[in-house]
Amino acid sequence: MKLTPLASLLLLSAGFATAVSAQSSPSLTLKDIMQFESITDQVLDPQGKVLAYSVAPDRGDSRGVVKSLANTKVYDVAGGSKPQLSADGRYTAFTLAPSLLESEKLAPKARKKLKKGLLLLDNTTGEQRRFERVKSYAFSEDGTLLAIWYEADEESKESAEANGIDAKEASAKAATQASAPEAPAAKTPKLDAGSSFELLSLASGKSQRFEHVTAWQLAYNGSVLALAQNDSASNSHSISVLDTRSFELKSVSSQADKQFGALTLSRDGRYLAYTRGDAALDANERPYALSLYDRESGKLSQILPSKGDSKGWLINRHAKLSFSADGERLFFGRVPEISKQLQIPKVEQSSDLYDTALVSAQRDLRLWHGDDPLIKPNEVKQYEKEQSRTYLAVLHLGSRNLVQLADRKVPDIELSEHKRVLLGSSDIPYRKMITWAGFYRDFYLVDINTGHKTRVLTQQPSGSAPTLSPAGKYLAFYQQGGIYLYDVASGRKHNLSSKLKVSFADEDHDYPSAAPGYGFGPWLEDDSGLLVYDKYDIWQFDTRSHDGFMLTGGEGRKQQQSLRIEALAQPDKAYPATVARNQAVLLQGYSHKTKADGFYRAVIGRAQLTPLLAKDNKLSVLARADKGDTLLFSQERYDSYPDLYSSALLEPAKAVKQTDFDAQRRKLPWGKSELVHWRDGDGREMDGVLIKPANYQSGKRYPVLVYFYRFMSDRLHAFPDMKINHRPNFAWYAADDYAIFLPDIRFEVGYPGISSVKALTAGVQKLIDMGIADPDAVGIQGHSWGGYQTAFAVTQTNIFKAAVSGAPVSNMTSAYSGIRHGTGLARQFQYETGQSRIGESLMRAPQKYIENSPVFYVDRIQTPMMIMFGDKDDAVPWEQGVELYLAMRRAGKDVVLLQYQDEPHHLKKYPNKLDYSVRMKDWFDHYLKGAKAPEWLEKGEAYREPKAED
Repeated sequence: MKLTPLASLLLLSAGFATAVSAQSSPSLTLKDIMQFESITDQVLDPQGKVLAYSVAPDRGDSRGVVKSLANTKVYDVAGGSKPQLSADGRYTAFTLAPSLLESEKLAPKARKKLKKGLLLLDNTTGEQRRFERVKSYAFSEDGTLLAIWYEADEESKESAEANGIDAKEASAKAATQASAPEAPAAKTPKLDAGSSFELLSLASGKSQRFEHVTAWQLAYNGSVLALAQNDSASNSHSISVLDTRSFELKSVSSQADKQFGALTLSRDGRYLAYTRGDAALDANERPYALSLYDRESGKLSQILPSKGDSKGWLINRHAKLSFSADGERLFFGRVPEISKQLQIPKVEQSSDLYDTALVSAQRDLRLWHGDDPLIKPNEVKQYEKEQSRTYLAVLHLGSRNLVQLADRKVPDIELSEHKRVLLGSSDIPYRKMITWAGFYRDFYLVDINTGHKTRVLTQQPSGSAPTLSPAGKYLAFYQQGGIYLYDVASGRKHNLSSKLKVSFADEDHDYPSAAPGYGFGPWLEDDSGLLVYDKYDIWQFDTRSHDGFMLTGGEGRKQQQSLRIEALAQPDKAYPATVARNQAVLLQGYSHKTKADGFYRAVIGRAQLTPLLAKDNKLSVLARADKGDTLLFSQERYDSYPDLYSSALLEPAKAVKQTDFDAQRRKLPWGKSELVHWRDGDGREMDGVLIKPANYQSGKRYPVLVYFYRFMSDRLHAFPDMKINHRPNFAWYAADDYAIFLPDIRFEVGYPGISSVKALTAGVQKLIDMGIADPDAVGIQGHSWGGYQTAFAVTQTNIFKAAVSGAPVSNMTSAYSGIRHGTGLARQFQYETGQSRIGESLMRAPQKYIENSPVFYVDRIQTPMMIMFGDKDDAVPWEQGVELYLAMRRAGKDVVLLQYQDEPHHLKKYPNKLDYSVRMKDWFDHYLKGAKAPEWLEKGEAYREPKAED
């Protein structure tokens, strides 16, 4: 996108002003923010001996880094991102993206032709190999092979299109490829012409190349490669398997008139399953046959014909296939019917011009009926998902018993390795009430051998999903503050928490809906117990005696510290992580008093807690070696970047610092954060974060920028996000002599606006009383829910001298039945049960909607306000910004509305994010610091037609 001359001038002016400021005294500039490198991805090899990560600035090119944890060997890869390590830690693969400069110099259409590449690094020798135009790649599970699938060249694409291959059909087919969760997924290209594929032996460096590949998959153990090839020139469609040890290629099937759908391999490579249909039929209406090939016997069997079974169940192009980890079951999706596309009749002859039925059939109409399960915009958004929905079935390979598991009544089945039952669910009975009540589901236990379904939970809130034990003997769930256990064999339900004095409900829940729980920890590996969280502590319950005790000995609640299990090993991703009796585990604790994290040791089966690491830091567990003892975590403070540290799992106090990206910060002026306490207008104790300016002087009063949403005090030790986005950059403001205040907000149902104001005004007054805040220079900024609170606050108080409100709701009466365009959902449920916290419908409580709407009180506003909206906002109707702007304009108030074209709820285009950041800073600088107002602030900007792209 090209900036208008005026916008370009604005940015140049802002840059010049910043440069002048930098010459007079060291400062932090927008360029510093744009170039600040942050870690984006990090991974350990399974043994925990090699660390690979990538870093990227907010604007610019990424780079990859590989570091041995055993020595000082480090490799840097320019342009590298998304690292993958081989199983033995010998090799690292990085994605190589086109450079930002190369991309920016091209027109938008030309940019799409730029393709990513692959760089393979030998972590021992440092040797690098580049591969261009790579669509996808994956290491084999044993780390001996690298599979590389290339993009089709433009010539092949043009040839494919000339031969009539439907791009939409092939692209849709790509989504049907599936596999066991832990294996590299089978792939398909955008066009069904196929492209080159290479299998590289990492030990020998030798490779084998295949052409016209449309789908592929490596077996989990790397012993077999399955390929689907489609040579459109010779009309040859084939499936073959390659023994990766001997590189012997064996043809499984080849037919000229068939089109392949999905394919998958069993873990050991013995079985290959695939679907195939008549290539002459439209992809959307094409039924597929399911075939199974046994490499051991060489037998190829058709499991299901394309015409379906006796009950009418068919396989369509959206079917996904996967084997269970033990290779005993094949899961796949079916449909009760294949939907037909709506055919629009065309006028062929003169009489058709007056054929009312034909002409009417060409209408553009969406009919909204009062009994529709989903309102029409939501139905439209869900249409593609529903069209691609399939219903899970399973084939038991030993008995060849085929069982339909899901159906239209219970459409969703959670695929897992359980051999007895699977967990199913359905939201169908509650779809209509989504509009005003939110999301609910019924949950079922589905017998994997018969398909029989037992409903165990009715109208369960979507945020309170149950958990099935590893062996499928028990189902645990939360309801109304209690923890329950369902015995699958007996069908009995037990209340595990009935004798306990503690509630497992969210103690900070301030919404007009039932409080959810805090969730579950892992199960014990033999189904003998499970771990459950309350706000502070961890409980261990026995599934046989139903007794429970606090694994953390009550220390969490005593110290007001939330304790959670972290970094469990998961050697096999097909199975959930579990714990064993007497196993020592790592816990992370968050102190609600100090806002700091700590690491602790606990032992399963014992009520004890041992401190391991405690600092005034924020800690984040990032990775744990799946087959080793290495822990990777970060430590950060507001004034210390979250660098990477490694240690033995239960020895974090002996951690070794592996990165030093904080070196960037140490060159810049930086503020410090501290915790502030006060009482709100109702006398409740409140917390907040005060970020003092970089050159803070005791006794001096400063302009203050208030930024908030709900709970913000947990950011006390968080390093500020060094990005240009919809938020004020804290470091930038602190370096320019601003104090920043991040207050907590506690809401009262029915009165969200005024309860927010009570917290805000009391918090600001605290800063004034502390001698920090200049009472004539306090600004406020919020986005979305924070934007609403900002807009409401300035109608109730004059304590703020400037306001910036991003994407706010201004009129709850009109927003109540507005549409969230990202999902197509109506917004009613947000007010009746959710974030907006009215708690009643507009019809029952119209006065509450009016009382909480800023637009009805604009006559009281004395604070200059800048409103920001993207006019394609997918969460809040952007007309809410127009309503507020027009009301303030009519009342003669100081208001500016920034309308960013074709932007969603959060700005995506970098020029727009930068422009908003500059204008926000200009706004606050003018009203809080007395800086000269830029021309746009005083006079606005006239519309100019942007020059079309060349």
